[in-house]
Order: sequence, then structure tokens, then C-alpha cells
Amino acid sequence: MSALLTAAAAATLAIVSQDQVSLRASPRDSAPQHALLTQGDSLEVRGERADYLQVYDHRRERAGFVRATQVRRTALTTDEASSLLAVMRFVKDTPGSEALGIAYTAAYLKAAPGTVIDAEPFEILGTLSDRLAQRASNATKAQEALVNAQLETASVYGVRMKSIERDGRVRLCYDGEAHRRVLALSKDNALRARAALSLTANDCIDPAMLPADRRRLDEWRGEVIESVSSAGLPEYLRNRVELRRASVWSSLAFHRARLGTTNADTVEAVKRAVDAFAAVSKTELTDVDQATYNDAAIRVSAVRPAVDVMPPLTKQKLTIRSAPGEPGQTCVHLVNTAQPDKTLFKQCTYGVVWANSVNVNAAGTALTVGVQTLDAWRELWLFKRDGEGWHVDVLPPSAATLTPDIGYIDFAGWVPGGTQILVARESRTEQRYKRSFETLRMDTLTTEKSADHPNSLSTFYRWQDAAWKKNTLGLR
Repeated sequence: MSALLTAAAAATLAIVSQDQVSLRASPRDSAPQHALLTQGDSLEVRGERADYLQVYDHRRERAGFVRATQVRRTALTTDEASSLLAVMRFVKDTPGSEALGIAYTAAYLKAAPGTVIDAEPFEILGTLSDRLAQRASNATKAQEALVNAQLETASVYGVRMKSIERDGRVRLCYDGEAHRRVLALSKDNALRARAALSLTANDCIDPAMLPADRRRLDEWRGEVIESVSSAGLPEYLRNRVELRRASVWSSLAFHRARLGTTNADTVEAVKRAVDAFAAVSKTELTDVDQATYNDAAIRVSAVRPAVDVMPPLTKQKLTIRSAPGEPGQTCVHLVNTAQPDKTLFKQCTYGVVWANSVNVNAAGTALTVGVQTLDAWRELWLFKRDGEGWHVDVLPPSAATLTPDIGYIDFAGWVPGGTQILVARESRTEQRYKRSFETLRMDTLTTEKSADHPNSLSTFYRWQDAAWKKNTLGLR
């Protein structure tokens, strides 16, 4: 796992157990400092002087002395494998000691016979690597130097991190090699579930990824999460698996619809996302899983129109007809049901038009349809008659000035009189979730009234659409 361990295999190895350990020119505290070591650094022991060890640092190609109390020695023999594993198990649950645990894991894999190595050391390695990446992503200015030193040490043992830039911030993510080994070696459902959750994390997907690459990644994520069985899992862990399954299948549904695959394939993916979300036990959700639950609800809601049960459109004066536009485009033709071959208005999009979400007001002067332009981002198109002509307004999931990450907006009902419309919005912006139920003016699209629950808004409570109320996840 490490060239440093190979170089020191014939000698005693010293693993630095603390941060900011001085490698000095001689065995005295006053001696010049050759280098500043961090926990997890591996040194070859070449002798002892008083309470110092004479060592050689292969990574920095420096010789020197360190205090014996600041390192832990091992000969990397088979007999020491069990003691190394015991330290790994302890450090696994000790925040701040990730680099040290990674070094011990490397030493264990070098010392233990191949016949006894199972999934456990790789599970520990993956857990430590994930936590180190999280620490680095959330580090303050004062912590950056120390965390960066531990990241550099971890990289020597083959731990690779990738940088994801999102909203002006950089997040580090572990590349998941140890988790892949867990899936290959383990039959334990809990170990496999944790590994799959790490490999399929939504936050570690590059937002700048090309659509084709994102689709292939989501297909792989689907294979990974479906390889995990929920049987025998603790309830909180089963919830996490189902929430991830719901998120992944909602993304796959969007890809399938966007590529124009058969409607049955898209519907199958949406149903799997909805079923997974429905399988979550709300009473067993932990505090840290509430955000994940909201995230999954938004993602599933974005594609849910594909399977929503809508009342048949009888005696409606308007409808839409979809037709191909330029390569990759879908053009929505607004038509009168009495003259279906005559287009009243046309609007094209590179997004997915959820035709099942069409709603028409009683006067036949307005029509809404959901259009999903991005994964987990569904807008509402409002076609309106303006005098003798028609035009379309696009309502986003959030009216926030900051760019939201994910969100959807639902048509929720027509208010008699033809001047107001009811909508329900839900979005996530900078890790904050907002859900609102609103009454909008149709002419200006300004929000007249808004509440965080339909029952708090008399107009909304009275005129909300029955089909919306039945299908929405916004009332969860």
C-alpha cells in the first residue's frame, strides 16, 4: 500500500502518533529542526540515542532524531497484525486521528497474511478517509495547515481525494477505492450498505460534469445501491439506503426521459424512486438524516408527474402537443382541442416536458405544465391568453436571489375569477430548505399571500386541487 513501508520492511518502523513532531539533527531539543512531521508519517528506525530514535524519513529523504514517546514502533511481523488491527478499531471512532489510522491500516495490510485479510480493514480505511475529507472541507483558516499536512500524509498511503467546486466552495471527497473493496469482499449487509452510501453520495458529484458522463455515473450508482440488501439492517441505516435509492432512481428517471427512451422505462424508474421514498420510516429518522429526507423528497417530487394519477381531461378547451425541435429540443405546441392541428403558441426547451402534469382553467384562458430542465429542478410553465394572443411565463421553484441547488414547483389549483393561481414550491439553497404554499396573481406573477402550510392560508385551503393534494410529497 505504501512504498515507504516497503522500504522499511526489513527494519523496525516508527509511526508518528502526534502532530507537529520535530525531526531534529541530533538527539537534543535544542538541535536544528530538519522537518516538521505529522501523525501517520512512517519512519525507518536505525538506532537509539537516550530517549530519542535515530530515523530516516523516506518521503522527505531526511535522516534525524525524534523522541521515542512521539512515535509507535512496529516490525511489521505477522505476530503484530492483531495489535495493529486493535489500534485501527480504536482510531476509527476517534475524530482528528484519521491520518494515524490510515498509517496503521497500511501497516496492518503489510503485516497480516493475505489469507486473513477480509473487508474490515478496508471498511476502516474508507471510514477514516471519508472523515478526513469532511474535516478538510469544513476546516477553518486556523485548521487548514494541520489538515493539509494530514491529507498529504494520507496521500502517501494511496488515499486519493477529488475536489468538487460548488457555489464558490471547494469540497474534498474520497475516491472510494476502499469502499469498492468492501463491496467485493464482504457479505455483511451493514458493511456493504455503508460502503454503497459513501460511493453514491450526492454531494460528491461534480456539478460541471457533462450530461453524458453524469448519466453513466448515475447508472453505476444505481447498480451499486441496488447491490445492497436492506435485510437485517438497523432501521436508521435502512432508511439511509432507501433515501439514497430514491435519489438515484429519480436521477435515472430524468436521464431516461431526457434521452427519449420508452415511457415504460421512465415510469419504472419513477415508481422505484417513489416506492423507495415510501419505504422510509419517518419515526426512525435521525436528526442528521432530516436534511437527506428533504433532499430525497425534492428529487422524487421533480419526476413524480410521470406517475401521478390525474383526472381525465374532459371538456377542456386547451391541451398541448409535443414535437421534436432542433437536436435535443422538445417543442410544446399549445392547441385548442376543437382545432388540434392549429398551434396557438409554441415554446421549445432542452428539458423534459411532463405532459401528464397539464392543468387547464375552467375558462380555457390558461394552462400549466411542468418542465424539468435539470436533474432535481422542475419549473412550471404558465400559458396565458393576452388579448387575442398567447404567451408563456416560467415560474421557478424558488424566488431567492441566490441560485438554489435543487427544487420543484407544483400547480396546486385555480382560484375562481381567473386572476389567481395556487402553487407549491420547495427548494434547497445553501443547505437551507424552504417550502411554501402561495397565491399568485396571474397577470404579474407576484405572490399575494404565502404560508408554510396550506391550512394557514384560507384561499389555498379552500381552492387547492384535489389531484395535487393526493399526489404531492409537499405535505409529508
